[in-house]
Amino acid sequence: MQFFNQKDIHNLDKIYRINLINSCSGFKSANLLGTISTKGITNVAVFSSVTHLGSNPPTLGFILRPTTVPRNTHKNLKDVGYFTINHIWEEVIEDAHHTSAKYPDDISEFDMTNFEAEFKGNFKAPFVKNAPVQMSMKFIEEIYVPSNDVMLVVAQIQELYVKDELLQNDGLINLSLGNVATINGLDTYAIPKFKKQLTYQRPKEIKK
Repeated sequence: MQFFNQKDIHNLDKIYRINLINSCSGFKSANLLGTISTKGITNVAVFSSVTHLGSNPPTLGFILRPTTVPRNTHKNLKDVGYFTINHIWEEVIEDAHHTSAKYPDDISEFDMTNFEAEFKGNFKAPFVKNAPVQMSMKFIEEIYVPSNDVMLVVAQIQELYVKDELLQNDGLINLSLGNVATINGLDTYAIPKFKKQLTYQRPKEIKK
């Protein structure tokens, strides 16, 4: 087994270190965040840091790198107050990854890929059409993490759309039925498959 101590990690080639540390935490969520500017220009960008924070109220968070450079997703969601989260599925992986390219704020990634913006009801931000799971989100707060110079963005789910075949009787969204992708590291995608659903665990009787 390969071993790296803190000094080893610090002395690694930059790209090798980035790949190593971005993949050591395990598989990550693969989502497209949809926003719209105050000028009506749509934006869609891939994120691998969306995570569950709580169920009541239904709250998710994601991590943003430093905002010292222009970040259209962050500016739009702060200006408008709303955005969408859309799961990436197998057939669109290459287009999804391309949304990480840095376009000027007057260029919509929807126009540079095969993705189609979809507006539902009165919600302001665009969904990604045909995504197997879509969520409309309301920005709540952002928390600066000075130790690593990143921002935790906190938002609440306003609406949740799930394709019929994914939703199970107990409320589980079986993502494998929608060929939903996951991200390994920075630029590697995988399609997980359902293996087993286990019951809620209680302590065993301790033998004396």
